Amino acid sequence: MSTVSTRDARWSALRGPAGVAVGGLALGVLLHVRDPHDSGSYGYCPFLLLGDRPCPGCGGLRAANLLTNGDVVGAISSNLLAVVLVGVLAVAWVVWVVRRWRGEHGARMIVLSGRAGAVLIAAVVAFGIVRNLPFGAWLAP
Repeated sequence: MSTVSTRDARWSALRGPAGVAVGGLALGVLLHVRDPHDSGSYGYCPFLLLGDRPCPGCGGLRAANLLTNGDVVGAISSNLLAVVLVGVLAVAWVVWVVRRWRGEHGARMIVLSGRAGAVLIAAVVAFGIVRNLPFGAWLAP
């Protein structure tokens, strides 16, 4: 394979990661410009409205907004799980780009086994439960 075709193949393999980056940046800009701290600016959580308790995702948009403003501590106090998720997704994206650049054209950003998916779901459910208990109140938004 020639140098030109290798270079073209590399850039072609980066289309997916570039699309994800553009989408993520667009969402980040939207959350930075349109502040979710304004009541109802993105709608209301049905779980919170019906059950009067925050779901595992409650505070996630506020956390993302605070991250775009550089307030990591504030973001953690809004939704620790969302902050961890942003970090994991950022690392996964970088690994994906590196793998694609090195020639693994079929590499995907995230691949979870059935067991890993079950552990992730269990962690989200546990987070949702703990943040609604008295000793986990510090996790509530």
